[in-house]
Amino acid sequence: MSVQDITTVPAPATPYQGDIARYWDHEARPVNLRLGDVDGLYHHHYGIGDVDHAALGAPDAADREKKLVAELHRLESAQAELLLDHLGPRRPDELLVDAGCGRGGSMVMAHQRFGSDVAGVTLSAKQADFANGRARELGIEKSVQAHVHNMLDMPFTTGQAAASWNNESSMYVDLHDLFAEHSRILAPGGRYVTITGCWNPVYGQPSKWVSQINAHFECNIHSRREYLRAMSDNRLVPQAVIDLTAATLPYWELRATSSLVTGIEEAFLNSYKDGSFQYLLIAADRI
Repeated sequence: MSVQDITTVPAPATPYQGDIARYWDHEARPVNLRLGDVDGLYHHHYGIGDVDHAALGAPDAADREKKLVAELHRLESAQAELLLDHLGPRRPDELLVDAGCGRGGSMVMAHQRFGSDVAGVTLSAKQADFANGRARELGIEKSVQAHVHNMLDMPFTTGQAAASWNNESSMYVDLHDLFAEHSRILAPGGRYVTITGCWNPVYGQPSKWVSQINAHFECNIHSRREYLRAMSDNRLVPQAVIDLTAATLPYWELRATSSLVTGIEEAFLNSYKDGSFQYLLIAADRI
């Protein structure tokens, strides 16, 4: 079954999911749209890597803000590239699944890299329409499609996907339910990857900064321990667990100096620096 065979259906199955769908249907933050306008790849996640200060030019230059936005976008695309690196060598005849695909930037990048069909699911009809519009503009709509659907009940047959991922979207669902569904749609030996913020169990409990992030995005951030336990319970065996906390700090420090601030930057910076919050990549194989 190709991505064209999947029926798009309205998704929210609970009142909370309805709230999240409405949240993202009405979201139009400049931080997401202006970064995507740089090259047409629209993401809904953060960045990693060192800032190229030479690319920013002089602090008082007229084009400083334009260059700063381009640098932030380069860092968020670098994050997506790292996730795709951990999907392994994929083939054009395989189906890849982006659970919580947002406006589709990672789907486009995956298709461009692997030549595979890529299907995404999102609760937001607005996001799906945007992603599908970009795919049409790029002429890849037969291979890259977003569907309005619940990531806990995805429209794929058992074992259909060769690889799947969540990129900063797993904090909206119960992890056991999420990983049970990824385990169902993945073929044996299939690869699952997530990049996510999680609270650090060593800290004891979610800090006030983590609580602020939850309130800002109407989500429920999980602990690192919960991710590993839920994967183990659902036949997903971690092959790599990478702490990206230090790698994401430059992005946040740069964003805090830009015109794109949303008011949540302080919470991210403080929680990363005090150790209560971590930014992780986990790659796991379906056994």
